[in-house]
This record gives sequence, C-alpha cells and structure tokens, in this order.
Amino acid sequence: MAELLIEFGIVCLVTLLLTALFTYFIIPILKGKKVSQHILEIGPRWHSSKEGTPTMGGIAFIMAILIALLGIAVWYVIDGKQKELIPLALTLSLAVMNGMIGFFDDFCKLMKKQNEGLKAYQKFALQVIVAIIYLAVMRVCGCLDTALHIPYTNINVELGVIYYVFALLTIVGMVNSVNLTDGIDGLASSVTLVVSIFFALAAFLIYGGENSALALMSGALIGAMIGFLIFNLHPARVFMGDTGSLFLGGAVVGTAFVIDEPIIVFIIGGMYVLESVSVILQVGSFKIRHKRIFKMAPIHHHFEKCGWKENKIVVVFSALTVVLCVIAWFGL
Repeated sequence: MAELLIEFGIVCLVTLLLTALFTYFIIPILKGKKVSQHILEIGPRWHSSKEGTPTMGGIAFIMAILIALLGIAVWYVIDGKQKELIPLALTLSLAVMNGMIGFFDDFCKLMKKQNEGLKAYQKFALQVIVAIIYLAVMRVCGCLDTALHIPYTNINVELGVIYYVFALLTIVGMVNSVNLTDGIDGLASSVTLVVSIFFALAAFLIYGGENSALALMSGALIGAMIGFLIFNLHPARVFMGDTGSLFLGGAVVGTAFVIDEPIIVFIIGGMYVLESVSVILQVGSFKIRHKRIFKMAPIHHHFEKCGWKENKIVVVFSALTVVLCVIAWFGL
C-alpha cells in the first residue's frame, strides 16, 4: 500500500505540473490558430464576452495524463507487474477514444465557425461504437462481470446479456452528461475533481491499496483537474472543449467499471445526471406542452438566468457533489 501511495503521489504531481505547463504554452498557440469558442446567440447575454476564448484546452491535460501514466506503466513492466495495468489501459482507452470523438466535434465547429460540430446522431453513433469495443475487450480480458452489485446491499444480480445493454447506456449517458456539465467556467473541472478524490479515497481506504488501476487513474485525474483549473476558473483563459469533456466522461465512467460499481457513478456523478435530466425535461416539456420548465437548459444556465454568478454555481455544484460522494461511500 505504501508503494502504491507513493506512485499515486508521483502521478498526481507530475500530471498537475505537466497540465499547468502544457496549458500555459497551448493557450497562445490556440489563440494564434484562432481555435476559439463561438457563443450561441440563445445563451446568456453575458456569455458574449467569452467569444474568442481558446477552446480544445483539454488536449493539455490529456497529454499530461498519458505521459504520466505511460511513465508509471514502464516502471510496472520493469517490475513485472504488467497485468495490473490492464484495467488502467482499458479505462484510459475508453477516455481517449471519447476524447477523439470530442476532438473531431471541436474541429468541425472550427471549420464551420459555429457552435455546432458533428450531428447529434453522428456523435451518438461513434460513442456507441466506442462503448461496444470497450465492453467487448473488457469481457475478453476477464475484467467484466455480468453480475450487478446493488449499492448499500450485499446483493449481486446476475443480468446476463442485459448487463451489456445497461453498461452501454451507462457509458454513453455518463459521457454525454459530463459533456453537458462543461457549460460555464470551471464547472466540469471542479465536479470531476471531487469525483476523482472520491475514487482516490476509495482506492486506499476501501480497497486497501490493492487496486492500482483505481489509484493511478484517480491520481492522474486529480492532478489534471487542479492543473487545468488554474486557467479554467472564472474568468476562464481557456475551455476544455468537447475534446476534454468527453475524455473526462470516459475516464469517470471507466473508473467506475474498474471497481465493478457502475451504479455508484450515478450517485457520485449526480450533478452530471442532473444536467442531462434538465435537458431531457426541457425538450420533452416544450414538445408536449409547448412550455419550458427552466429558463434555460442545461440547468446551470437556468441558475445563471436567475442571477447566480458562475463561481457560485461552481461552488454549489461541487459542494453538492461532495455530499453525494459521502452518500455513495456507504454504498460501496
């Protein structure tokens, strides 16, 4: 456990420093290439000041995470512990593949010079394909069990083939929920930081330092989010873009599968889920009743239109995530 704790600390520190360094140098590059955010006219009027802010900054923390984890992977191979890297590699692959979808989406937005990239069905189809590949490889590697643990109980329900349907919907749904959360400065980064700390604490206090994939992935995410928040808190100097948010969605839900607790991700990621539910309710209500439930969706924009400052929303959402993580803790 002591050795893994040291490795966790090294990964966290290296990722933090590299993320901060890469982000610092990538901002002027993105500005020079005019890789900037286009603001929707239907959004809050004060968001117009964000026009021109560099986006796709998620590239910085993705590179930092990959470098840090690659370094520790080399050490594991030298030490003969390469088998412990399989769950980590699979989780990282899920995150990177979703990040690539986000990259293409951001790239299309830049080419079109508007805030719409890939069509919704195109993005969804790609996410489904990625999730299927991930689940198939997980099964082949023996890292996936079709018995679903019910939090707060000792019950495991064998779902058989239905488990794959549940897992597919969980992955795609959570990835898109994290994407929706990335709507104001520092929100997705801050909420994901809290979720990552939960995973880190679970790695050492619940799993006794025996799950290296859980510890290393959470350490990398913690370092990355702290390093990125230096530039992403309001007023943000850079946005992560879909490149970053879809990567984070894959990383978060993949980490939940590492500990074979997919239901837990809906609890600790309750604020992500709230963002998605608010959009579903808003669209459904407007189509059926021709009335809107919220002033604007996702729900963080509703609070903005109610007069909340961006920093207040970030603090409240992060605090609520802490509460949800405490509740989830007893369900592991």
